[in-house]
Amino acid sequence: MIHMALKETAMTQVVIAIDQGTTGTTALLLDQEVSVVASANVEFPNHYPQPGHVEHDLEEIWTSVVSAIKTALAAAGPVEIMAVGITNQRETCLFWDRETGEPIHRALVWQDRRTTEMCAALKAEGLEDEVRAKTGLLLDPYFSGTKAKWMLDHVPGARQRAEKGEILFGTIDTWLAWRLCGAHVTDPSNASRTLLFNIHTMDWDLGLLALLDIPVQCLPKICDNAEVVGHTAGLDFLNDGIAVAGMAGDQQAALFGSACFGRGEAKCTYGTGAFILMNTGATPVASQHGLLTTVAWRIAGETCYALEGSAFIAGAAVQWLRDGLGIIDSAEEIEALAASVPDAGGLVFVPALAGLGAPHWRPDARGMLSGITGGTTRAHIARAVLEGVALQIADILKAMEADAGDRLALLKVDGGAARNNLLMQFQCDILKTSTVRPTVLETTGLGAAFLAGLAVGFWDSMDCLRQAWVEDSTFFPDMRDDVVAGHLRAWEKAVAKA
Repeated sequence: MIHMALKETAMTQVVIAIDQGTTGTTALLLDQEVSVVASANVEFPNHYPQPGHVEHDLEEIWTSVVSAIKTALAAAGPVEIMAVGITNQRETCLFWDRETGEPIHRALVWQDRRTTEMCAALKAEGLEDEVRAKTGLLLDPYFSGTKAKWMLDHVPGARQRAEKGEILFGTIDTWLAWRLCGAHVTDPSNASRTLLFNIHTMDWDLGLLALLDIPVQCLPKICDNAEVVGHTAGLDFLNDGIAVAGMAGDQQAALFGSACFGRGEAKCTYGTGAFILMNTGATPVASQHGLLTTVAWRIAGETCYALEGSAFIAGAAVQWLRDGLGIIDSAEEIEALAASVPDAGGLVFVPALAGLGAPHWRPDARGMLSGITGGTTRAHIARAVLEGVALQIADILKAMEADAGDRLALLKVDGGAARNNLLMQFQCDILKTSTVRPTVLETTGLGAAFLAGLAVGFWDSMDCLRQAWVEDSTFFPDMRDDVVAGHLRAWEKAVAKA
């Protein structure tokens, strides 16, 4: 399925952002005024070989990348491409043959839970504190390191080939850079999600590599987020010699694309999952409330850190209503259906379809609809699903405010579900925090384009990017305190059951 958007334009200079997501790839063409010249989105399937296992076929991803870029370029007309930026679903990872480029196994997706027992065993050995001190992460199947170990343990001959340097490891940013320009590189934002990277030394950690038995010779070089890592070569859809110049994991790219450049600024992206990041500046903040400490970006050698809370399921819950239950025919229908009832009729939805992320970290939790009666309709279910997505964000924000020691003044939002006015209003009501939506909701792609453009001098500074960020609308809290408290009580009871 291909969706296009374009603006008529004469021959102009652009940066291309490749936003490689969990269910599709978007190509975004941005001009120097930070206007979207053209964009195209191409979907591809996820593969579920057994419960808890989620995989991607790499050729299906590559086909979606090529198709999205071709479609966007055709829509844009004649343009001069100054640079390519990459942003990606962060913890999804793979190994491939150094010579042929052939993957040794399908990529294991960030949602994949097959290493749950491995993580539990490492925790039982008392290793989580050491891992957390170095990485800012928890021992959870979400992250790439245990996925890498699983592939080396289960694909015949893989470990021996990795030790000889015959196969290469990477997250999706690394693999795309390899396909585009032959460079085996990653950036600190993606590296910091692998369980293999020390966020204090800003390098691969030999102790962590030994812990998970990952040979260092198969790992990529770590570059700055705004740095030319190579130039396109041998592609039939892009000219040779275009700088591949900006890389960041999707949520850090969205933080950058939201112009959250100052300490204490925060955003929430509503994609397949939902992710809140708060910029903590040059100092990593160790969370005491179940959040992750992560690298936001490193530019010109200067590192910026963030606190992150991840909810594994957001837009995926709407897809489940569409594809799993058949309650809606398209994702766009959910707002009108949910708005057709004044409330959820006592129904509470816990979106733990792939376990619960921050601040609970319960991979064994399962999704739940609580409070079903004979009067429950599909409209109540639709509303409860939207409210459940917002309520899990409230849990994360409460933890984030406790770690940061301050109330958040406002929250910037982006991603597909940020178009849903009912969800945005309920979100700001529950948070009691103003919510600001930008004109360009593809903030993830925007961040990748910003980084690539900075690397090649297409934009002069982060200050000019901040000025280019444009607000579309602001939502203000207007729900009574007792009603908010009632929602939060019902949510806490439902989460305890899940």
